[in-house]
Amino acid sequence: MKMRKPYPNLRTRILPLGALAALVCAAASGCSMVSSTQNAQGVSAYQQGNYQGALQKFQQAMYTDPNDADSYYNYAATLHRLGNLQNQKAAIEQAERYYHQAIDRNPNYTQAYRGLAVLLKEQSRSEDAFRLLEGWAQRSPSLSDAKVELARLFEEVGDKQAAKTQLLEALERDPYSSRALAALGKVQEDLGNSEQALANYQRSLWQNSVQPEIQARVAALQSALGTKPLAPQNMTPAPAASDTRTVVNPSPVYR
Repeated sequence: MKMRKPYPNLRTRILPLGALAALVCAAASGCSMVSSTQNAQGVSAYQQGNYQGALQKFQQAMYTDPNDADSYYNYAATLHRLGNLQNQKAAIEQAERYYHQAIDRNPNYTQAYRGLAVLLKEQSRSEDAFRLLEGWAQRSPSLSDAKVELARLFEEVGDKQAAKTQLLEALERDPYSSRALAALGKVQEDLGNSEQALANYQRSLWQNSVQPEIQARVAALQSALGTKPLAPQNMTPAPAASDTRTVVNPSPVYR
């Protein structure tokens, strides 16, 4: 992904301070800790509906550590939310730029790709959204999340068969992906394949048991089918990946 040129009115403020922050980080490794604290404060402000306060904290985090993709994502997601709430075209355009900058710093940043794809679709630019996610999937051939997000976009435009195909390909990349399994379960359920949906949901829970919505779907399908299938056999849960990042929950932005 090519770097996007920042807005002119931001360039003179961000780059000098960012360069200074980088020098400080070279001397002492406290930048990531400081930026994490600032991101946490920003997320707290966001959750309270204080979007301007959140933007201020995320901008401080970017100044502190110019290489922290989370800060750029948080800033973009907040601008995205604010732009939609207040119908601010400038905020939406700026959010697009910062999503790109988050991806520039982390080429496999799932939330940033998702946020940007949603933004493009909201702007009636679905072709650009598909191009974005297809490019990601091609550049990261072993990453299941790229296929999961592409499937999600197909599902949102009403092409469930294409979504199913993408999810099956995601599981070829990572058979243990709880996200891909849960998403495939939903698509199978929507297509009327209740037994297969139940099996997919159960496999997803086998990998990640903390999914209340999936647990509810399993209970509903078991009741409807009048059966309680056994847990998947001969499967060892994949090691849980630790994620200590502090980022804006995408739910209020995208849904």
